[in-house]
Amino acid sequence: MIGFQPYETFQLLIETGGTDRTNTLLCAACDAYARRGKPTPAEVEQFGVLAQRLFPAAAPAARAKAAATLGRSDNLTPELEDLVVRHLGDDLGEFLVAAPKLTESTMMKVVSTNDATLGAALARRADLTPAILGRLFQMNSRKVYRALATNTAIAPRGPFLGALARSAQMDHQVAWSLAARDDFDAALLSPTFFDLGEKDRLKVITALARREAPPAPIKRTLEQLSVATNELTRALMKLFSENRRPEVTRLLHQITGLDEVRCGQIAHDSSGAALFVVLRAFGCTAADGLKVLIHATSHDGERSADLSHFNDLFETVSIDATAFLMSAWRGEVNLLDLTKPEYRPFAETRRRIPVPQTRERNPAVDEAIAALARLGTRAG
Repeated sequence: MIGFQPYETFQLLIETGGTDRTNTLLCAACDAYARRGKPTPAEVEQFGVLAQRLFPAAAPAARAKAAATLGRSDNLTPELEDLVVRHLGDDLGEFLVAAPKLTESTMMKVVSTNDATLGAALARRADLTPAILGRLFQMNSRKVYRALATNTAIAPRGPFLGALARSAQMDHQVAWSLAARDDFDAALLSPTFFDLGEKDRLKVITALARREAPPAPIKRTLEQLSVATNELTRALMKLFSENRRPEVTRLLHQITGLDEVRCGQIAHDSSGAALFVVLRAFGCTAADGLKVLIHATSHDGERSADLSHFNDLFETVSIDATAFLMSAWRGEVNLLDLTKPEYRPFAETRRRIPVPQTRERNPAVDEAIAALARLGTRAG
């Protein structure tokens, strides 16, 4: 190899120079190889033989240093990768993330150790094969799932989609990461609704707009009570205007069957997202629902804009969709039903239809929102 003495010379130095000489030779050889351009096959073979001889004979600290240097090379063979992985020590996780490329065999050896920290590092790579992905998901590690949830190079589909959705229900950090992704169907985060921030809650609701919803067990109960929707909205408006949220909690518990803790979260959700779900599930239209939301929410100077957004949701999110969301809160539905063709967003089947950039506003709705905002200001 250019820049190197013949292999026999290195071997003689190893045999006659002791461990210190071996440590120096190993580090120098790895540094020279890492700095080279594209080596010839003969040079790669020669260095591989040399490295296999030097690594076992060197001291642990020298092996780790040499492995770190060698790991920066763009020309690692599977055998050289194996040397780096075996001798890198504490820096192995960083190498697994930053290495320009890794062979599947090397990744499989790492996964086979069942080390969650190393698995999480590997899960951040963009070149994971289906076989490696399958093994990573099988590790059933919180660290690994959190890393996979942030890896946008992995398309969430098939069994991986289901695994991520189930993991989100058990780990709020996974839910947050998935909610931040544009390629993940936020509707699958319905059970984690109350673990999400205000914007992500609205994202879940929006993901249920303009799509059919699977049957929801709670729907029959809601239909039986929907005949009293007017009475419900009047009662809620009065209780919220008088800030009697504990009584709102009890009322919601009686009519929805949700546990009191969940109903308390709905009653005290100042964003209005959770309350919107309940109102829409009971069949409220924008005209009635906004009257309740104006008293229940606090949006400071952005009140009109927020109410306008809720108005859009009343128009685009169906009663069945919010009933499905409420059933998801109770763990009564199979979320993956949403991935079936008949329950996907309508837009997915109409890709050739251009999406309008702006939505024509209804002056009457704007006037009603402004009036409600003035009403809410006086009531406060």
